[in-house]
Amino acid sequence: MRAVSYILVGFGLMLAGLGLHSIWMSHQAEQQAEEQWDTLSRTQQERPPKQIHRVGKGETFARLSIPRLDSHWIVVEGADRSELRLGPGHLIQTALPGSRGNCVIAGHRDTQFRVLQKVKIGEDISVEIEGRTFVYRVTDRHVVSPTDTHPLKPTATSSLTLVTCYPFYYVGPAPKRFVIRAELVS
Repeated sequence: MRAVSYILVGFGLMLAGLGLHSIWMSHQAEQQAEEQWDTLSRTQQERPPKQIHRVGKGETFARLSIPRLDSHWIVVEGADRSELRLGPGHLIQTALPGSRGNCVIAGHRDTQFRVLQKVKIGEDISVEIEGRTFVYRVTDRHVVSPTDTHPLKPTATSSLTLVTCYPFYYVGPAPKRFVIRAELVS
């Protein structure tokens, strides 16, 4: 009986260790992306702003900030599992920041985007890309099913859509998606 207890405790410690390792690896990847962003920003400051262009999948794409919540993330191009390990990901088929259409950025609820639960309607969100900053104002917050792709569809105006899993404190694969929609103001 005692041996079973030791096995269960050992298994529990192993699972906790795997979880901590995953968080640590995510943190390391975010730090690396932040360093790449700093290098990229210094290079861009030396050149005049130009037309924004797409980057390769997995490359540093932009910096997303929510000033009131003192939160910022380096966004990578692409939103597959490998890209989302590095930070929030820009859905490749969606609009670029500042351009007409729907710019969609997805992130994990348990690492990057947990703070989205505190975002309020009317709040400003900024996206820095290639030496330019675009400010969006939040117009909507809602929860949808994972099969509802309406928030990802193109828009006639310049908009930003942030997506993460929901509920925020759910254990395991979350059954819904939390969506924030914002419109370009400057």
